[in-house]
Amino acid sequence: MNILRHGACAAAIALLSACAGVPASSGNPSMFSQQRTTEHRDGDDLLTAGLGLEGLRAMLPPAFADADHPTPAELRRRALWSNWRGIADLAPGGGYGEVYGSVASVPGREFSAFAQVPGATQPHRVLLQVPDAFDAKKRCIVVAASSGSRGIHGAIAVAGAWGLPKGCAVAYTDKGAGTDYFDLDAGQGITADGTAAATDAKLAFKPGATSGTGVAYKHAHSQDNPEADWGRHVKQAAQFALESLDEALPAQAPFTFGNTRVIAVGISNGGGAVLRAAEDGDDWLDAVVAGEPNVLVGGHGARNLFDYSSDAALLMPCALPQLGIPAMPGLEAKCAALAVRGVLAGDTFEARQQDALAKLRAGGWTDAALRAGSISVAFDLWRAVGVGYASAYGRYPHDAHPCGYRYSAMNPDLSVRAAATMAERAAWVADASGIPPGAGVGIIDPQAPADMGLTGLQCLRALWTADSADARRVRKGIEEARAGLPRKGLPVVVIHGTDDGLVPQAFSSAPYVAMAKSAGRDVRYWQVRNVQHFDAFLGFPQYGAFYLPLLPYVYNALDRVDAHLDGNGSLPADAVISTIPRAGKPLAGDNLAMPR
Repeated sequence: MNILRHGACAAAIALLSACAGVPASSGNPSMFSQQRTTEHRDGDDLLTAGLGLEGLRAMLPPAFADADHPTPAELRRRALWSNWRGIADLAPGGGYGEVYGSVASVPGREFSAFAQVPGATQPHRVLLQVPDAFDAKKRCIVVAASSGSRGIHGAIAVAGAWGLPKGCAVAYTDKGAGTDYFDLDAGQGITADGTAAATDAKLAFKPGATSGTGVAYKHAHSQDNPEADWGRHVKQAAQFALESLDEALPAQAPFTFGNTRVIAVGISNGGGAVLRAAEDGDDWLDAVVAGEPNVLVGGHGARNLFDYSSDAALLMPCALPQLGIPAMPGLEAKCAALAVRGVLAGDTFEARQQDALAKLRAGGWTDAALRAGSISVAFDLWRAVGVGYASAYGRYPHDAHPCGYRYSAMNPDLSVRAAATMAERAAWVADASGIPPGAGVGIIDPQAPADMGLTGLQCLRALWTADSADARRVRKGIEEARAGLPRKGLPVVVIHGTDDGLVPQAFSSAPYVAMAKSAGRDVRYWQVRNVQHFDAFLGFPQYGAFYLPLLPYVYNALDRVDAHLDGNGSLPADAVISTIPRAGKPLAGDNLAMPR
């Protein structure tokens, strides 16, 4: 399995209330603010900003005329380029736009705003794309939440690519996360149009205290624990869609949940968000499709993301050589240090590897998920998740991380820099993925390099396992994000790759489906073999030969759900899908083995 390690290294270099029949925000006219409308035609469009497949495949992002002062249109185009490439496999031979998916030019308008969940201190972004060819007879909205911690365009390849060419309006939320970073040194954040501005402007995120140095970002430092409100974020995006459609298409108004079809879709954290929206007792959602969802329930073998990511950060590097994945530089010394600290047992490097693997397997990890988890090891994702989510769950401000971490601008050699440049700050909204490291922002460990990061990783792990005040605070935030049952009668399709190494199905979707089915809910479950978490990595030949994309199954499930709502077909049946890896050949329909 050397392909996994080599591909991960290459990737690292290259590189989650209205009732039916009533208006969207009845009784709450102040739900939305900073509303904007833009038109996208004539060399621009809703789906790719005029880039098309060739432009999205370009290795360099769309350039800014003035790097220090990009225009909102330039930022939007670059954000679409970044989010397409971060989610979909667009490489030649990968099948996108040929075997599945669409990058068709779709002219239309965008309506955007800040939305506020009651009790939250920070807004989340909402966006509606209305194609000029909106299907007036069908009257459909696809509502999506960004995957990971991505910005407002973070579900463009998931929801936009399916809904816009079909004439549906597509609504998005960044679910209280996103790329609205705040530069503490410059005292600047991000405005509604994506440009950087000082603290006296209306910003998408401004921390409670703006003193200090470095960088703060909304997912970690809003002090709102946004994951607890993911379902509400999705519903507000749908409410904004109805209001905006009334404005965009007055001859067809009013648009209500009673006369407009609403399908929610998302992957990863976005998949978790639409499952949380499914809990709402009001009859506003018509169906839900959730791919590789990060969702937490009680029992059935479930583990929360913070638990298994903090465990993996410590153990997985030492376990991987036992699965044929080459050891990373310095690994023997790190495993020996973990043995001295009592984390691992064994007197030899081999014995410590075996102990690490045994502990992970005992915790529910499959070997397939561990092999794919090597991507997260090489990309430092386990630590990134642990650091950011500890702040989010514990509602800590930017300068009070319980393990002493902070975020700062960094040089290419990973040395800390006092402050970000104007060009870096100006591009964050387009280039960042929503959770550092990335886009010139890194994690600063308070320990010396000789520590090998182990003190911090053990501190993160103790926030789940220990009984300190900080641990109780973090666990309380995790409990607030626990999912409940979907509404009775709501069709739900859950899709997950059996090889997912970032959000293993054994900890997330499988327990959710078991919980829902035991309560008699209508949840269908596709388990897809040879699929891991990151379609975007399949552009590297080492991954594309071995793994297949998830997005075709999400699109197909949407097709099946839509046809069912039209009365033209049944919902998908449960399936374990035995795919056929490409083995270096262009993707074909037979590889996907799509259920009939």
